[in-house]
Amino acid sequence: MTTFYYKALAADGKTRSGTLVANDSRAVARDLREMGMTPTFVGAAKPGRLSFELPRFRRNSKDILHFTQETATLLNAGIPLDRALTITSELTERKDFQTVVQEMQRSLRGGKSFAEALAAHPQVFSELYVSMVRAGEVSGTLSLVMDRLAEFERDRDELRGYILSSLTYPALLVLVGCGSIFVLLNYVIPRFAEAFTTANMEIPLPMQLLLSASGIAQQWGLPVVALLVSAGFGLRAWIRSPAGRLRWDRLLLRAPLLGDALLKADTSRLARAMATLVANTVPLVQALQISKGILSNKVLAAALDPVAKGVKRGEGLAGPLTRTGKFPALAGHLLTVGEETGHLDKMFARMADIYDKDTRAAIKRFTALFEPVVILVMGVIVGAMILSIMLALTSINQMGF
Repeated sequence: MTTFYYKALAADGKTRSGTLVANDSRAVARDLREMGMTPTFVGAAKPGRLSFELPRFRRNSKDILHFTQETATLLNAGIPLDRALTITSELTERKDFQTVVQEMQRSLRGGKSFAEALAAHPQVFSELYVSMVRAGEVSGTLSLVMDRLAEFERDRDELRGYILSSLTYPALLVLVGCGSIFVLLNYVIPRFAEAFTTANMEIPLPMQLLLSASGIAQQWGLPVVALLVSAGFGLRAWIRSPAGRLRWDRLLLRAPLLGDALLKADTSRLARAMATLVANTVPLVQALQISKGILSNKVLAAALDPVAKGVKRGEGLAGPLTRTGKFPALAGHLLTVGEETGHLDKMFARMADIYDKDTRAAIKRFTALFEPVVILVMGVIVGAMILSIMLALTSINQMGF
C-alpha cells in the first residue's frame, strides 16, 4: 500500500486536495469518483514526483452547443433525461466528450441531480451552465432552460465565429507578405549579388541597400527569430500572471478601434449571460459572480465586484454599473429602464442584441481600416524590392550590349 497525493474537483466546482492510501494511482482515481469527485491528478505523496496524471478534456464549443440543442429537443419531446443522455452520447462523434456524457449518465443513475452531474466536469460545463440547469431543476422547467442555454451557446458561438473570420484575412495578408519578404531577402536578392560580382559591375544604390538588408537577414535572421520567439513566450507568461493579465487587458481596452470592439463584445457577453440567469430567477449577486467568470477582459470582470457590493447594499444594478465607468453609458440607461419597469431580464436581452450588433460593426470598422494598412505597408515594401530588382535587371541587360 502506498500513500498518494491527489487534487480533485468536487460537485460544487471547488478543488479538493489530500492523501489516500491505495495499491496504485488508478485505485485512488476510482475511489475519488466513488466519492463524487473528479480527480485532476494523482501522484506519489513525495513532493516533486508525479506518478499519474489524468488526461484533460479539451473544451469544444461545438460539442457543448450540439449537446445542449439535442438534449433540449429530446426533453421537449417528452423523453426522460436518462434516455435523452443515452441518445445524446450515441450521437456524439468525439470519444472524449462521449465519455463525459456517459459519466454524467452514471451519476444520474447513482442518485445525483443533473446539475451535480454537470458540476463534476467544470472543464467542460461553465458555472453559468450549471447554475442555469440547477434553477431549471428546482423550478421544473428544465426543457425551457436547455432551450435558453442552446440559444445562449449559439449566439456566443456565432459572435466568436464572426470575430475570428473577420480577422483571418488580415492575418493571412501579414503572413503572406512576411513570407514574400523572407524569400526575396534570403534567396532571390543574393543571386543578383553573384551576377554583379561576376560581371565586375557597379551595383545600383537600391540593390546595394537590398543586399545590405539581405546580409543582415542572413547573418542575424536566426538570432532575431529566436529573440522574437523568446519574447513571445515571455509575453505569454507575463499575460498569464494575474498582474500581467490585468495590465494587458487595460492596454487592449485603450487600443484604437480594437479596444472599442473588445469592450462591446464583453458587454454583449455579460448582457447575454445576465439575461439568461435573471430570467431563471437566479439572484442578482450570484448572477453577477457567475457572469464575471465568462468575461474575457479581467479589467471589466473586476469592475463587477463593486457592482455586486452595490446590489447587496440595495442600490440596484444600474447605478453601481454606471459608477464603475468601465461599461458603455447606454448600458446603464437601459438597465435603469429595466429596473423601473420590472423587466430586467428582457432589458438585458435587448442590451445583448444591441451590443452584439455594435460588436460586429466595430469589428467591421477595425478590419476596414486594418486591411488597407496591411496591404499598403506590404505593397510598399515588396514593391520597392521588386523595383530594385527590375533596375538591377536593366543594368545587367545594358551590360550585355
